[in-house]
Amino acid sequence: MGPLQGLGALRLGESDGAALMAEQDDRDEVVVPVIEEELATGTRQVTTGAVRVEKRVEKRVRRVTAPALHEEVEIRRVPVNRVVTEAPKSRRQGNTVIVPVVEEELVVTKRLVLKEEIHLIKKRMKDRVVKEVELGRERATVRRVKP
Repeated sequence: MGPLQGLGALRLGESDGAALMAEQDDRDEVVVPVIEEELATGTRQVTTGAVRVEKRVEKRVRRVTAPALHEEVEIRRVPVNRVVTEAPKSRRQGNTVIVPVVEEELVVTKRLVLKEEIHLIKKRMKDRVVKEVELGRERATVRRVKP
């Protein structure tokens, strides 16, 4: 006999406890099983497909504008025509370099005459330079492949 068989005293409308008490009077012990379901979960790997990745480099030409510094030298000859006893040394005044030019002049007496000075004036110029530059960019293509 199963654990709940022989409980003929159960009637509709009675609570379970009252029915068990009525049957317990006939016997010494009543066993009522309690059942619980448990759930076990897990994962497994399943191959659903594959992909192939291809990449290529695309080249394009872009016009680039950037500032570029350069220096220019202006040469100015300044006549002096002054008699000197020895050749003056080159000197600097601000951004100008002065290079003395002397010559010997033959007269009754020999004397050193400063004929001219060469003034080198350095100027910093800023220009816009336009160049074409080749740039590269990679593109990737992804395609699904059957397993």
